[in-house]
Order: sequence, then C-alpha cells, then structure tokens
Amino acid sequence: MANDDTSGKDLTGVTPSGTAHGEAPAGTAVVARDAFENPGFPPHRPRVTDIDPKAERRAERWVYTLFYLSIVGSIFAIVAYMVFPIDAENIASVRRNNLFIGLGLALALLAIGIGAVHWGKALMSDHEGIDERHPVPGTPETRARAVEIFEQANTESGFGRRALIRNSLIGALIAFPLPAVVLFRGLGPQDVDPVTELSHTMWKKGTRLAIDPTGNPIKAADVTLGSAFHVIPEGLQDLEHGLLEAKAKAVVLLMRLKPEDLNELPERKGWSYDGIVAYSKICTHVGCPVALYEQQTHHLLCPCHQSQFDVANHCEVIFGPAARPLPQLPITVDAEGYLVAQSDFHEPVGPSFWERH
Repeated sequence: MANDDTSGKDLTGVTPSGTAHGEAPAGTAVVARDAFENPGFPPHRPRVTDIDPKAERRAERWVYTLFYLSIVGSIFAIVAYMVFPIDAENIASVRRNNLFIGLGLALALLAIGIGAVHWGKALMSDHEGIDERHPVPGTPETRARAVEIFEQANTESGFGRRALIRNSLIGALIAFPLPAVVLFRGLGPQDVDPVTELSHTMWKKGTRLAIDPTGNPIKAADVTLGSAFHVIPEGLQDLEHGLLEAKAKAVVLLMRLKPEDLNELPERKGWSYDGIVAYSKICTHVGCPVALYEQQTHHLLCPCHQSQFDVANHCEVIFGPAARPLPQLPITVDAEGYLVAQSDFHEPVGPSFWERH
C-alpha cells in the first residue's frame, strides 16, 4: 500500500477492503494513517558558560589566546624559512627547513581551527531553531528579514561585542597566508630577475646538440628518417650548480622528416638541416615534457593534458589546451658534421605566461 512519507497518508484511495472513501473517485482519495504528533525540541540544557560568568570569561580567554597563538605560528614559519635555509649540498638542511616550517604552519592552522570550534561550542548561542523554507524570489520583507537574521547571528555569536576574539581572529587570518607568500617567493631565483632568467637557456651559437643523458654529441648522419632524440646542450652535465634548472629549460626533441614534408614559415627558413628539426620539449600549456612522437603523422603528444603539436607545420597546436606552438631551436652543422645550435630560442620556452613579458 502506497503512503506519503511525510504525512503518513494512504495514497491508494482505497481501504483495505477495496471500497472508496466518501464521494471521491477511487484512486484519488487519501486517508491519514498512523499519524504522529510533532514531538518538538528536547528541553534546553544550559552549558556551564551560560550559567557561570567565570567559565564564560575563561572560555573567551582560551579562544583569543588560540588565535594569537596562530599568529605566532605564522610568524614562526616565516622566521624558520630564513633561519634554516636549504643548502643544496646538505640534505639535512632540507629536513630542518621542512620540519620547522611545517611546525609553524601546523600551529597556525590548528590554533585557528581549535579556537573557532571552541568559540562555537562554548560561547555562541546554542538555542535550536527552525528555518522554514520559503518560495523564491524573496519579497522585500524577506530580504529585510535576511538582514535581521545576520544581525541576530552577530548578536548571538558575539562577533561584534567580543572585541578581543574578533580582533585576534582577524589578525590570525591575516597572518596565516604570509608564510605562503614568503615560501612561493623562495621558489624563484633570489639574485636575478626571474623573467629574464626564464627567458633564456644554455643554448647559444655553436653549442653542440648532445644525447640525453649520456652527453655525447650528435652528428647529422646519425639522425635517421623517422627517428627522434632527446637532446641537451653539450656541457650541461659539467655544471656544478643549477644543473636541473638549466636542463628543465634547455631540453629539446630532435626529429628527422623528409625535407618535402616540412612546411616551414618564411622567417624560419634555414632553421632546420636536411629535414632535421629541433623543438623545445617543454609543453607550452603547463610545462610538462612532450615526449611522445608519432613518426607517421609527425605529431608530438604531451601525456599530461593531451596537447598535440604538428612537427611538419612548425609544431602548431592541433589539439588540447596548449596556447602556442613549441619554440623551435635553430640548428645547423659544424665543420665536423655535428649538429649545433645557431642561437638560443627566439621566444621563451614553457607555459605561455612567460611569453607575455
């Protein structure tokens, strides 16, 4: 027998004996069955802070002390970042740096959370209420009531009245993001302009193309039709500092196509050698390595977000979220037949953000 879940009414319109009720047609009448009364709210149980002013003041002190403690944690994380710097030659410095910064951030976040929870449980009004649903859009009276509710919430929470709690919370929320600002700034170069640094790579005129990771230089005769090589500048492995950063910008994919299959832009005539072309391996979307080459279609695929580039047509984007083609490295051969760069890239490598500077 079908029943209305909210009203407990029989929706079949027929009694168990199969007769209709009253004068309503069969199948449309309803009968209340097993109806129950609304039990209402249980009796209100006051908290200790509701009946003891000393307990209320003690809870208030706990809340704003926790918020001030959060500020201390945020400042501690910033100080730890400066006092315990990372030394690339000392792995222990990385552990110390992460440990103390993590402790500061954990203290800042936990203190805000615990303070907010304690504020709600011990000091805010805990009277239960019913918020009846209303049709939308709201009338002017409804909007006025909404403003009244906000004012009531302010009164019940004590946000406007408890100045120490309010100000300490605002201070904690302002201080908490500061360590992130300091940490993100530390990701960039400290002694050079990051825009200039990211706009140039190790490639320069005469630099030989070498196989990654062996570092052996490549002759044009070694690049067969349809092949692809992962390439780095010769001498990259001899760097004592910043090897990974330099490699992240300079890595190149080297491919050989039939010369007649290449559709080169007029301004790039002479950037390839006998069908051999070199393009940055760093995707122009978010900097993932473009490492998958399909020799039949001459397409390069970025495995992160499926951007596809057409090598035969100056690596233009044919699919995916990448905003611009892969930068091309101008190449030629030296007197010994080794492939060398004619210059650095003529545009920044990597995500398109840097192209806008």
